[in-house]
Amino acid sequence: MSEPIRVLIVDDHTVVRDGLNALLSVEPGILVVGSAADGVEAVKLAGELEPDIILLDLVMPKMDGVQAINEIKNNNPEIKILVLTSFAENHQVYSAIKSGAIGYLMKDSSADDLINAIRDTYENKPVLQPEIARKLMHDIQGQESQKPLKNTLTDREIEILRQVALGKTNQEIADELVVSERTVRTHITNILAKLRLSNRTQAALYALREGIAHMRYVEGENENE
Repeated sequence: MSEPIRVLIVDDHTVVRDGLNALLSVEPGILVVGSAADGVEAVKLAGELEPDIILLDLVMPKMDGVQAINEIKNNNPEIKILVLTSFAENHQVYSAIKSGAIGYLMKDSSADDLINAIRDTYENKPVLQPEIARKLMHDIQGQESQKPLKNTLTDREIEILRQVALGKTNQEIADELVVSERTVRTHITNILAKLRLSNRTQAALYALREGIAHMRYVEGENENE
């Protein structure tokens, strides 16, 4: 039996923390290892508990979510962060993703969507609701002066980038392209370096902007073509 996904819940509202704990504690394959009420506590517990995923609100006392993401990723870069919040302002969304969050989910999402998002985040798949993806695309449209050149990527790198935007894992991409998982990992490292991006979610958004992929890829759905 595989190890459960270890989750740390971070939210300043007790009722939200308790509700998420009750929901996730009965879900097979997910283990809630702790909870925090503010960003400072989140940073502390991230180092002590070493969760696989942190389910993180953005608006909190002492240290806000974006600051917490920066601290956590600096100290524990292997921890994956899924933002769960009531706020979808452009600057907050972009700052969270730029700081290293893999996904961004609204609190009005269904329980099934949240659980699927946790599993996708664990597998490094981008998790963005369509309206969030659109907000991010709007923000990055204004960054043309720093826009990486698509023609710096090889044909194979473009194909792998498209697969990343589709939400596939390294192993799934390797199986699709009949190469080793290590080869895919190396290509993705090169892609991120060439495009000056820090994670797969940013890569998926870049693929959207450049027309390499379409919105449904970021939602994690398969092509219908």
